[in-house]
Amino acid sequence: MLKELNQVIDYIEVHLTDDLSLESISNYAGVSDYHLRTVFFHLSGMTLNEYVKNRKLSEANKDLLSGEKVTDVAFKYGYQSMDGFTRAFKKWYGFLPSDVIKKRVSKSFPKLSFVITVKGGISMEFRIEDKPAFNLVGVSKRVPIQFEGVNNEIVKLAESITEEQRKEMHSLQNIEPYEIVNASYNADENFLKEEGDLTHLIGVLTSKNQVSNFLDVVPVEAYTWAVFPSEGPFPSTLQDTMAKTYSEWLPSSDYEVINAPTFSFTKMDKHKKDYAYSEVWLPVRKK
Repeated sequence: MLKELNQVIDYIEVHLTDDLSLESISNYAGVSDYHLRTVFFHLSGMTLNEYVKNRKLSEANKDLLSGEKVTDVAFKYGYQSMDGFTRAFKKWYGFLPSDVIKKRVSKSFPKLSFVITVKGGISMEFRIEDKPAFNLVGVSKRVPIQFEGVNNEIVKLAESITEEQRKEMHSLQNIEPYEIVNASYNADENFLKEEGDLTHLIGVLTSKNQVSNFLDVVPVEAYTWAVFPSEGPFPSTLQDTMAKTYSEWLPSSDYEVINAPTFSFTKMDKHKKDYAYSEVWLPVRKK
């Protein structure tokens, strides 16, 4: 995957002045748009769209310094109007395009290069499971996206579950893992920024379709799942495991992630404070 990502970077460089869509980039990479954007973000810390925009504006800065007209540079890099280019350039740099010409100021955004970094040689435990279609059934709400720490809105959601809802979830639960799970889906920015909201569901897995109006139902198709167990301080160990599935496991695996609900469950240790066993379930498919 690292080799493929560097080839993608080279492809972007060649086509910076073309109509460069994310779809065309993912088609060149030979993987789904969702998988490419997800892995790119977790390895680079920025979205693929942000990277393309920054590279275009960086090259636009060079062209302005070399004497090209602002109008020509704007259209060269795909902006349909001078106003659009000026706003984007000012937001990126802090200066207007005309300032670059007058004051000879310069800002650059270098081309990325992905390299392998060895981090202690710690292996990551996982297993692959095939699972038939099922329903996620439980209570859900839109909550802020938060990568670290306790999400207070999820805590409030858990506290809102009534005894009647708990009993119904327990009666419906008939698919492994036989645990109360936390599922996330429909995220703003597709989970690629710690901003916006996502839908969070606390519930169970079931093959049953008869569900009362007191619970929400999310159908999930038959998928292959990569399962990552972990044990340690909660919630930091679980969150660290989730991050590593994208930044370390996916780039080196033969799988790509699917745009579908992911879920996890946690079993708190009764004898150790804030200590738990957790599993992250990630929907994947062979490349």
